[in-house]
Amino acid sequence: MPVMPDHWIREMAEKHAMIEPFLDRQARSGVISYGLSSYGYDARLAPEFRIFTNVDGAIVDPKDFSERSFVERTGEVCTIPPNSFALARTVEYFRIPRDVLVICLGKSTYARCGIIVNVTPLEPEWEGHVTLEISNTTPLPARVYANEGICQFLFLKGDSPPEVSYAERRGKYMRQTGVTLPRL
Repeated sequence: MPVMPDHWIREMAEKHAMIEPFLDRQARSGVISYGLSSYGYDARLAPEFRIFTNVDGAIVDPKDFSERSFVERTGEVCTIPPNSFALARTVEYFRIPRDVLVICLGKSTYARCGIIVNVTPLEPEWEGHVTLEISNTTPLPARVYANEGICQFLFLKGDSPPEVSYAERRGKYMRQTGVTLPRL
C-alpha cells in the first residue's frame, strides 16, 4: 500500500473533487500550516466546536449519547479545558476513491503542546466533513485555532479495490456535514 505523493493528491482534488476546498500549496505565514504537503494534505479546523463538560453530570455512552455531555461554541478560537476534549470538524469535504484508505495524524505544533487529534480511517468511497476528536492531555486549558491546520491526511492506495466499499455498506457516517455525534 504505497503512500500517495503531492502530484497524485493534486490531480485527484482538481479532477475528481477529492478535497474541497483544496489548496495546492502549504499556507504557513502566521498560521498553523495547512494545504498540500509532500505526501499528505493538512486540513483546517472549522469554527464549530462541541466541548465536553460535566456540568450536568452526564455520562458519555456511545450507545446512548446525550447532548448534555457538551456545550456548543463557534468562533475563531476554542479553549479546551484541562484533561478534556472537544469534537470539531474539518473545513474540507473529502470524497475518498474506491481503492484508497486515508489515515489521519495530528500536527506536530499541537502535539508538542499536549493536544492530540484522533480520527478513524476514512474508508474507500466514504465522503463528508471529517469529525475530529481533539484531546487536551495537559493540566492546563489549551487553545486550538479555526481555519488553520489541525491534522494531516495520508492517502494509501490499495493493491486492488475492496469487494465492498463504505458507500456500498451504507455506512452510518456517509456524507456527514457539520460535527457528527456518535451513532449506533
